[in-house]
Amino acid sequence: MTTTRDDTTRDDWLRRAKTLPLPATHFIDGAAHDGGGAFTVVSPRDGQALAEVADAGTAEVDLAVAAARRAFDHGPWPRLAPAERGRALTRLAGLLDAHRAELALTVSLEMGKPITDAHDIELRALVNTFRWYGQLADKLTDASPHTAPDALALVTREPAGVVGAVVPWNFPLTLAGWKVAPALAAGCTVVLKPSENSPLSALRLARIAAEAGLPPGVLNVVAGDGPTAGRALGLHPDVDVLAFTGSTAVGRHYLRYAADSNLKRVWLELGGKSPNIVLPDAPDLDRAAATAAWGIFFNQGEMCTAPSRLLVHSSVAERVTEAVVDRARALRVGDPLDPDTEMGALVGRDHLDRVLGHVRAGVEAGARLRTGGDRTLTGTGGTYLEPTVLDRVTPDSRLAREEIFGPVLSVLTFDDLDEAVRLANATEYGLAAGLWTSDLTTAHRVSRALKAGTVWVNCYEEGDLTVPFGGVKQSGNGRDKSVHALEKYTELKTTWIQL
Repeated sequence: MTTTRDDTTRDDWLRRAKTLPLPATHFIDGAAHDGGGAFTVVSPRDGQALAEVADAGTAEVDLAVAAARRAFDHGPWPRLAPAERGRALTRLAGLLDAHRAELALTVSLEMGKPITDAHDIELRALVNTFRWYGQLADKLTDASPHTAPDALALVTREPAGVVGAVVPWNFPLTLAGWKVAPALAAGCTVVLKPSENSPLSALRLARIAAEAGLPPGVLNVVAGDGPTAGRALGLHPDVDVLAFTGSTAVGRHYLRYAADSNLKRVWLELGGKSPNIVLPDAPDLDRAAATAAWGIFFNQGEMCTAPSRLLVHSSVAERVTEAVVDRARALRVGDPLDPDTEMGALVGRDHLDRVLGHVRAGVEAGARLRTGGDRTLTGTGGTYLEPTVLDRVTPDSRLAREEIFGPVLSVLTFDDLDEAVRLANATEYGLAAGLWTSDLTTAHRVSRALKAGTVWVNCYEEGDLTVPFGGVKQSGNGRDKSVHALEKYTELKTTWIQL
């Protein structure tokens, strides 16, 4: 019988799932709100309906923004001492930790993530994010530049106002936390719109935030799709800041919404086609291969930072590729509620079909399928895909240039360092990159040459809340995590006093 680290078995999770409370209404102004139509949330685990959820239209978004506006303009939250806001966020972190199993189960059911990853990684990140910003809230300082003796200059940071946060389904709570926590720490109020594929965990988050003592209107959550609820939030004249994580195509819409409304600031964290460069002098080629496999198959490959392009020096390409293929074949794909599952289900049937279309197009263009490439566990009713590796991928092919957002690795080879850098940068994206080398000079020079917001050397997906996260080029702007995230949710004010 399989168990998680706390000895919870698959049967235990199945029993919990039968009685799991799944909120089905918006949370506006401190209370449940059942306005709008309804849509069905389907679990990718087995294709079964999880819940009928209220579907926000323009009216519901208007109510949520109005509540956030009142809470910002007239409520206590922006006027609290930063230490008090920090204590509220720390209380929220504690409550989220207390509800960890419930929230992890909700995430696993609604988007297909393995329960062990949901519990040990996603929920850990969420709790740590609120705790970190709670502890940071009263550590910020303003500035007083040196001026002439007859004047005093003050530069102060003030909360920007009402924040609209739109987050995707692949990390529904982690990415919500990365936006909501710093916005609240800065004194803003928030309207959060989760993906229609994964609204349940965010709706539960809002209710737990109210239990933690956040005043009504400070955190509102509306469930709905992008073309309706997302568009209404992007166009709303009372939203001061819009923070979005998702595809580059949708990010363009939010820039247009801002231009067509009140010129609200828009911060975008968008797609990626991240290169992972392995040089012959990598300190450990086996570890490089294992990390490459983990990076592309973790979270079913549904990650904007996934190292989906493995760039390997031709002298070690076959050795590294074969090691990755061996890892892929050994990976346990299965029920997300089984603690031993290493890769769960893709989020939905349409997405699965898109990923398979990329694989078929790649093979037709001449790539060699080394392993995977087909559906699996079809009898479950879920949306499962075999871990997939293709080599002989050409730099100009769709496999090398388009974001697939699935467990599909494209292997390309190079003969020298300059070629590796050219291949790595030959993309419209610039979110992340990896580099494996034992040479310190090479590590520094290549890291500087790579057009990416984050470069990992001899590792991948490492870091903590002290460092910023975000991209360049068409991977977006602005940064989540770290003290730098607060810059998105604050305004600088200059006060000049003539003495």
